[in-house]
Amino acid sequence: MKQLKNQLHAEIEKLCEIGDEFAQKGNLVYALKNYWAAYDLLPEPKEEWLAGTWILMAIGDTNFLNKDYQVGADNLSTALYFPSAVGNAFLHLRLGQCYYELGRLKEASDEFMKAFTNDGEELFENEDQKYFELLLPKFM
Repeated sequence: MKQLKNQLHAEIEKLCEIGDEFAQKGNLVYALKNYWAAYDLLPEPKEEWLAGTWILMAIGDTNFLNKDYQVGADNLSTALYFPSAVGNAFLHLRLGQCYYELGRLKEASDEFMKAFTNDGEELFENEDQKYFELLLPKFM
């Protein structure tokens, strides 16, 4: 896997840290601006960089928190084309949650199963129980 140059990696990390700070304060608009600025710094083709995976996950997570479920699903689905994304339990959880809120329950269930398989029930502990309950019929 390719490595970003140290200075570029530091710039991207700093923008994401600022985005995280805004997200924690509930200022999701500024969080997204910083995450997208970090994403824009990635060299082409962007899909080759591991940093793209976690940046798009942060963007998709922020979209979910902002109840922008379609955009969140789009961004998280795109993240699946990046390194180490497939099998990332949090990514599958958030993508499943976006699908759930869009009424795409079959896709949501599939993503929740991937999240559960990789990280277990504890991943769902701080989430609305409706998401985990969608999995229950698969175990009965």
